[in-house]
Amino acid sequence: MYTLGGGINEEQGWGRADETFHLKEELGAYGVGPEWFGLGDRDFATHIVRTQMIGAGFPLSAVTEALCDRWKPGVRLLPMTDDRVETHVAVEVDGERKVIHFQEYWVRLRASVAAEAVVPVGAEQAKPAPGVLEAIAEADVILFPPSNPVVSVGTILAVPGIREAIAEAGVPVVGLSPSSGTRPCAGWPTRCSPPWAWSPRPRRSPSTTAPGCSTAGSSTPWTPPPYRTSRRPGSAAGPFR
Repeated sequence: MYTLGGGINEEQGWGRADETFHLKEELGAYGVGPEWFGLGDRDFATHIVRTQMIGAGFPLSAVTEALCDRWKPGVRLLPMTDDRVETHVAVEVDGERKVIHFQEYWVRLRASVAAEAVVPVGAEQAKPAPGVLEAIAEADVILFPPSNPVVSVGTILAVPGIREAIAEAGVPVVGLSPSSGTRPCAGWPTRCSPPWAWSPRPRRSPSTTAPGCSTAGSSTPWTPPPYRTSRRPGSAAGPFR
């Protein structure tokens, strides 16, 4: 939304341009954490509006539409689901095996420990948001943008019905990802994809994957072990990924 609406910080690729962090500093002065996680002042405004609307009972798809009324991205943006889905990562830290929120893994730990598994908590019980399956069915081409195939694309495909809709769309499906065959090349996959994600042979299907595009690791179901699940970071971002 920020990118297409002209508000993105182009240098870092996320967050708002011309950002300040006075609110984060003030929260820190009051001892309100977590200190490792913070949003810029402009970004906070978006999250406050989203949190208020969700608290008032609006689904995430309606909230997204309302936010886009301001940004005019030029396309219709749809969340994968209106249900609560969080991406968690199974890790071992100081001899303790546990599952932590992805934000904690990536921001606080900086992906410094091996990821044993990526768990899209709640995905199996979720349903595609209104308009998602219809948009897939009406598409002329389906593009998976350059992103981590396990953390990002895999989480979307974990919502029942989305993978099947893509397979049945009957249109070209193109994926751009920093992977070659069964190995990550650079960027996110090298730091936060679990080792098992790249060990199986690539799973390719003519109906779902363009030639040369690997879906290794993003299509194998995984049942999380009984690790301790940490609380999600306290932020204004709401319960959605």
